[in-house]
Formats: sequence, C-alpha cells, structure tokens
Amino acid sequence: MQGTPRLDVALAQLRPVVGEPDTNLATVEAVLAEYEQADLMVWPELFLCGYTTMQAEALAETLEGTRVGRLRAAAKRHATAIVMGLAERCADGGIANSALAIDRDGRIAGCYRKIQLFGDEAEAFTPGNALQIVDLAGARVGLMICFDIEFPEIGRALAVGGAELLVSVSANMRPFGPDHRLCVQARALENRRPHVYVNQVGRGETFLFTGESCHADTAGRVRAACPPHTGRVVLANVSLEVETETRPDYLALRRPVPPVGY
Repeated sequence: MQGTPRLDVALAQLRPVVGEPDTNLATVEAVLAEYEQADLMVWPELFLCGYTTMQAEALAETLEGTRVGRLRAAAKRHATAIVMGLAERCADGGIANSALAIDRDGRIAGCYRKIQLFGDEAEAFTPGNALQIVDLAGARVGLMICFDIEFPEIGRALAVGGAELLVSVSANMRPFGPDHRLCVQARALENRRPHVYVNQVGRGETFLFTGESCHADTAGRVRAACPPHTGRVVLANVSLEVETETRPDYLALRRPVPPVGY
C-alpha cells in the first residue's frame, strides 16, 4: 500500500450449503481464484459448514484439520487474506461459532469466538471470552460476528485496542436487516474506523438470510454494498485513513467516563 493505506476487500455474499463443508470449501477456492486482486476476502458467519445450530457438533473443524489446511493453502496460493466463519472444535471440547483469520501467506492470524450468541446458538455453541485484533494484509483488523455488532462496547473496545478496520461476518435474517445496516454504519462512525460487513443470503436450516453486505467508511457512509437476497461478490476499495476535515477523531477526544450519579 502506497500513500493513504487502502485495501481491496472482496465481500463474498454467497449462500453455503448446510452440512456440506467440502462443497462450500470448493466455492471458496473458486472465488479466490476469480478475485486474485483482492487483498482480503470476507465470508459470512459459519460459511464453511452452513449456518446451523442443529449440526454444529458434527460439522465442527479443528484449526489443525484438513479443511482449514486447504483454506490456508488457497490464501497463500492467491496471496489473499481470508476471514471465514466456521464451527470450531475447541481444545476443551466445546464448540465455538468462530471467525478464522488467515493472512496472505497462509498463516493463521487468529480465530475469534463469538461472544454475543443469538437465540438457539446459546444451546449449540460456547461463547467466546476474548476479543481479537489480527494482522491481515498489513492492517490491524478487529473481528466481530453478527449479534456482536449490536453491542457498541465491542466495536469500541476493538477500536481503542488499535484496530484500523472492523470486520463483521454475519448470518442475519428477516426482519433484522435494517438493524444491522444501522449498526454497521454506527460502529464505523462512532469509532471513526471503516467497517466491512458480510452477511449470508438465501434460506438456511431455519432462517431466510437477507444479504445487504456493505462497507461503511469512517464517516459512517456506505461506500460499497451487495443487493439484498442476491448471491454476489462485491469488491470494495477500503481506505484506512480517518478523515478529520468534517468530523473529529472521536477516539482521540475521549475523556474518562464518570460514574452514574443518582
């Protein structure tokens, strides 16, 4: 990256096949080959196995497994970093709803486990207990998953912790599409950090996912977007610069929050 730091980010708003991770992995490999110009490619929540709460145990992957190995090889082959949703089999035996981050050289940069589980997810997954900022394609990236973005303190903690870019993977369904569009823009504006959001599309195990993936800039303006209910890959040119001509950098101006008085 020269001058103002920028990333070409591919928003892979596609429909996985529930219960067929090899089919979904083949889709990832094919799309990576088609979009080799991307610095980073972001896929939806639980894309590798398809969004499921009923089959999470059976479809969980270890980070040392064959399919993750193929993802790492594909990232290295095309020099494209990946953020990919999957069901992760943890060392303690639990199953996490995770966002796996792989850098352009095939190195696992981190694996974030979703903290704010939604609905039946609480029965299928163990909640995460730590936020993650990872190095991808030369940028410091803060990871979130779906319901996480509805809790402003998560995005703020990532920004304060040094994230230059917020990335959210999602499986958001009707009727919550407008909620997430608002949250994507709000998290970008209030933290003065660009925000990339990639949602599933199509009918899954139970829900109809809305799509509407997008990139919001540091002023909260949507700069690139996928249409609702349509499988599409959109390439977004994401600036990491915090524009301060119109608005200040809110993080730089923060004062300690006083206690609530009664």
